[in-house]
Amino acid sequence: MNIQEAAQYSSLELTQAALRSASQLNPALNAFLTITEESALGRARQMDEERASGRTRGPLHGIPIAVKDVFCTKGVRTTCGSKLLAGHVPDHDAAVVELLAAAGAVLIGKTGMHEFAYGITSNNPHYGAVRNPWNTDCIPGGSSGGSGAAVAAESVFMAMGSDTGGSIRIPAAYCGTVGIKPTTGRVSRFGVMPLDFTLDHMGPLTRTVRDAALCLQAIAGHDARDESSSRHPVPNFLPGAGPTIVGLRIGIPENFYFDHIHPDVERNVRAMAATAAQLGAVLVPVQAPDIAALNAVGRVILLSEATATMSNFLDRREDFGADVLALLDQGRLLSAADYINAQRVRRLFQQEFARLWEHADCILTPTTPNPAPLIGQTTVELGGAQEDVRLASTRLVRGINVLGLPALALPCGLTGGRMPTSVQLIGKPFDEATLFRLGAALEDATPHRHVSPPVLSSER
Repeated sequence: MNIQEAAQYSSLELTQAALRSASQLNPALNAFLTITEESALGRARQMDEERASGRTRGPLHGIPIAVKDVFCTKGVRTTCGSKLLAGHVPDHDAAVVELLAAAGAVLIGKTGMHEFAYGITSNNPHYGAVRNPWNTDCIPGGSSGGSGAAVAAESVFMAMGSDTGGSIRIPAAYCGTVGIKPTTGRVSRFGVMPLDFTLDHMGPLTRTVRDAALCLQAIAGHDARDESSSRHPVPNFLPGAGPTIVGLRIGIPENFYFDHIHPDVERNVRAMAATAAQLGAVLVPVQAPDIAALNAVGRVILLSEATATMSNFLDRREDFGADVLALLDQGRLLSAADYINAQRVRRLFQQEFARLWEHADCILTPTTPNPAPLIGQTTVELGGAQEDVRLASTRLVRGINVLGLPALALPCGLTGGRMPTSVQLIGKPFDEATLFRLGAALEDATPHRHVSPPVLSSER
């Protein structure tokens, strides 16, 4: 069931079902750090009363959602997955939380995550590992792993994530959901605990492409409290019924993006490209810039800025997980010259990538080169070589944060081992609408959104 279909039910019915699912599945998935049952039920009753009186706030009215525990929530603890902030209770809401509340959404809880949003496994040393609904021995991706797991398990219709180097799109890929990383500045970062000053993006994970469009519609727009917030106009993101992509130019990279990937990932992604061609799109071979170098730039920027962000906590080394502490220590080894040069090269890559739009309206790639690894697995074999799990998981997504471009991840089938694979659609700045139109057309033409993870059949 998607958000539009949920409108036939009362908010109380939807919220009770969401709370029941979250509570029943949390021992297996550890998707939620906090479940706000009492306030959620009160909010649901309020939304039903408003509807009965003729007031409707829009398509999210009465819809149960969750937010990653990096978003400040007034009166509800916000830990950022950290021991250091275990007792932190904000006195204000993040801008996104405010906007979702104004749209009528019902918050049922805060989702688990990688510590300080600095990793891709969501294997948290303080709150336990978040597990993948498709195989609970596997990671859900990160850092927004709890959001991906909660949506995939159908506990909520949407869960907010944050994305610094793929942290929305990786959980979407590994959990078989949709995830949108908007253009830099499209969604306010006010009230979100930062990891990186220039790479952080906020966006939803959902069950369908149209649900993602509805949720982005509710949270997009300028916010004077966020100096990076854009005044760019917000269009109507929601694709209509039977969206056409006839004549849409889809760039298919001939380099990097299809190198060293799992054969089932390549098969499924290329099948989605073929579906787009059958629907009338034009597949255009393109040469991507040096994405490996772009990724290196992204790592330098992230290591530097994350260490600066966490500088006030670094005297409490014993309270960090080992993997996050190691990354923060690496950031301390970089010089100011390293950081400044990375930012200079970043601008050059943005100019170079912009030239691709002369040939294509969007780019189609895999989201991750592999399906979800096992919890504790440190390497994956791709193309006959062993590759670090973190570097492999971020290889195809990290550079898009450096560029600030919008990117949509959506399911494109299963591997032979019955794990999700994902396709990534990359767009021009502030052209999320084209990504949603293409994503909805592909979703309508394929069966992938109707396939549910095994955890659902075993629990229901």
